[in-house]
Formats: sequence, structure tokens, C-alpha cells
Amino acid sequence: QVQLVESGGGSVQAGGSLRLSCVVFGYTYSSHCMGWFRQAPGKEREGVACIEGDASTSYAASVKGRFTISKDNAKNTLYLQMNSLKPEDTAMYYCAADATYGFCGTLEATEYATWGQGTQVTVSS
Repeated sequence: QVQLVESGGGSVQAGGSLRLSCVVFGYTYSSHCMGWFRQAPGKEREGVACIEGDASTSYAASVKGRFTISKDNAKNTLYLQMNSLKPEDTAMYYCAADATYGFCGTLEATEYATWGQGTQVTVSS
């Protein structure tokens, strides 16, 4: 059974940084797409960043230049380094895998089949 477990969320002030981690149990996604998504209260889940098997990346415009997605295949772990955080980054953050082939970079939540439980990020002004 595949399991994605996120950690690293917390409360920070605007301008601060956090690094999220997502450990994968039960499967190796080193050659597959994985992504980070977020959902704020009352809003739809939105794509933040994704990384393909060849390590190419895509980012939402709202986080480009501030967030960096990476992975450590030896540790079967996905990361999201978040710098220059803003209050509007406040949300529950989820990692996801099993994207429909060819849809990794679309950052469409409906194209990803496997999800973690989420980790909360709160940014205060």
C-alpha cells in the first residue's frame, strides 16, 4: 500500500522560510512525477509545483522564484523549500503522485491519484 507522509509545516512570520518533506512508503517514484498542492479554507485545491522523473520542474506563477521543489531518490522523499513566505501562502499543503501520463506539469489536482494527509502552513503578517 502506497503512503505519502508530509511534515515540516508550521507557523512563521511573513518573509520567513519553511521546508516541507514528503516521505513515500510502499513505492518508488524516482522516475515518476510528484507534486505539491495547497488548499486554503473556502478555496479549491491548487497546484504549487511538480517535478518529473527527469527532474524538470514546473511552478505556479504565484510561487515562482520563492519556492523550490526537489527530491532525494535515495531517501524516497520529496521536498518543497518555501522562502519569502506571504500571508496568502497560508494553506494545507499536500504532496501527490500518480499523475496521469502527460499531465504532470499541468498542476491539475484531478490528474493526481495518490495523496498525503497534508501539513498546515500558516504565515502571519
